[in-house]
Amino acid sequence: MPYIKIESGKLTDEQKTSLIKRLTEVSSEIMNIPQEFFTTTITELPDKNFGIGGKTIDIIKNEYSK
Repeated sequence: MPYIKIESGKLTDEQKTSLIKRLTEVSSEIMNIPQEFFTTTITELPDKNFGIGGKTIDIIKNEYSK
């Protein structure tokens, strides 16, 4: 049973629904496995829990919005 795991920042309900649907469709097509066999989870993490280049994502977003 294929398992798709996504870790992301905050997402809307619509984004989650779309991700689950589309990732399952594409994975099913590529792997030639029925969609019903796929499990997908989304783990949302606060921007303060992600870092790139020594800075947290909330700081990077703040810098880009200036």
